[in-house]
Amino acid sequence: MELNRRTVIAGAAAAGLAATSLGGTAQAAGREQGGGKPVRELFGTLADGTKVHRWSLANGGTRLKVLSYGGIVQSLEIPDRHGRYANVSLGYDNLEAYVVGTTFFGATIGRYGNRIAKGRFTLDGKSYQLSVNDGENSLHGGAQGFNTKVWDVEPFTSGSDVGLHLYYTSVDGEMGYPGTLKTKVTYTLTRHGDWRIDYEATTDKPTVVNLTNHTYYNLAGEGSGSIYDHELWLAAGRYTPTDSGLIPTGELARVAGTPFDFTRAKPIGRDIRTGHPQLVTAKGYDHNFVLDKGVTAAPVHVVTLRDPGSGRTLKIATDQPGVQFYSGNFLDGTLVGTSGRTYRQGDGLALETQHFPDSPNRPAFPSTVLRPGRTYRTTTIHSFGA
Repeated sequence: MELNRRTVIAGAAAAGLAATSLGGTAQAAGREQGGGKPVRELFGTLADGTKVHRWSLANGGTRLKVLSYGGIVQSLEIPDRHGRYANVSLGYDNLEAYVVGTTFFGATIGRYGNRIAKGRFTLDGKSYQLSVNDGENSLHGGAQGFNTKVWDVEPFTSGSDVGLHLYYTSVDGEMGYPGTLKTKVTYTLTRHGDWRIDYEATTDKPTVVNLTNHTYYNLAGEGSGSIYDHELWLAAGRYTPTDSGLIPTGELARVAGTPFDFTRAKPIGRDIRTGHPQLVTAKGYDHNFVLDKGVTAAPVHVVTLRDPGSGRTLKIATDQPGVQFYSGNFLDGTLVGTSGRTYRQGDGLALETQHFPDSPNRPAFPSTVLRPGRTYRTTTIHSFGA
């Protein structure tokens, strides 16, 4: 979701792509195996002299490059059905573009993923005013959210897995949020080529937290064109309609009989121009889907994305209650990606596992409150195949 916008078991019996299993990477023909230690290189230097590094990981046939700036996934390479690699994540080849950009390409999002209405919420009888950066609303933690911070990075190997621990401490009052929030995000590439994200956070005062990752995918390869022919399955029988500012109205609307029904896999572009009022407001899909499984103790497979041309698939498992599906509606041809090609509307999509937007102002939504003595923990697993 860009700043310039107007702004509990998944259906195992569902048809289409839902029937496929997780962990396809290791089974794909021609996949390279083995990992080795993460490799660090200088990516750029911020105006204040802070160095930003890029870490390269490879394991189980998946190649991942991560920046210390914003915890950004700068590149994610996976092979197609013929073993040919492509970077399937949108992004930039230079640091300045990330610093001035408003697209959140590949970024770690915090303290609060998605929107909070008017940047305000009340907790334990006290009102808080957050940074407003999306019209009158707060988006993705405010103008200087976690995507703009330089994280401390610690590489690791654990058995046959390789990964990175990323650390950032958000001080009390940063972007208007109460409490000092100590955050740890772990990126792991498993021997099967799965990309696992584990989030942890603690606070010294009651606060709200909703962390996610904002990678934009194009399984045909970034810069290759539209994702409208990608087939998507979502284990979600409801979604949260929004008002003109893309804030949920509070309704949990059924997807049946609407363009929002992905309970059977279908091409993303099939219904995107139907004129449904919600699609007109958002200029496409930019909505939170209410996962049938709800909040779960362990990740459950809830998303399958497939590119028919390359054969590449992405399956997502999460313990979160929602997925924000954004179809790249405000990519306008002014951004030049890592391939040197421009990104236009629909050239990438995001699938952000999270709690619902504006939950601090919606008591009926699953709670995002974190209190001292408790630890926020959530996990999302991305599995690739062809």
